[in-house]
Amino acid sequence: MPINRELIIPLGDLVNHEGNMYELTNAAIHRAEQISMAGSDDLDKNRGKIVSTALEEIISKKVQYEYQK
Repeated sequence: MPINRELIIPLGDLVNHEGNMYELTNAAIHRAEQISMAGSDDLDKNRGKIVSTALEEIISKKVQYEYQK
C-alpha cells in the first residue's frame, strides 16, 4: 500500500504567517478543542485531522481570534 505523503498542515502558510506565533499556537489549541467537541465542515477535507483543520481555519481567516490579557 503506497504511503500518502501529502502534507495536511499548511506549512507554507505557517512559515509566511506575519502574526505572533505564540498567539497562533494558542488560538489553534483552543480551536482544536472546539472542533473536537462540535466538529467542523473542513474536518473531512483534512482526513479527520483536528489540529490541521484548526490551523488551516485560523491561517485562512475562516475563524478569527484575538489575544486577551
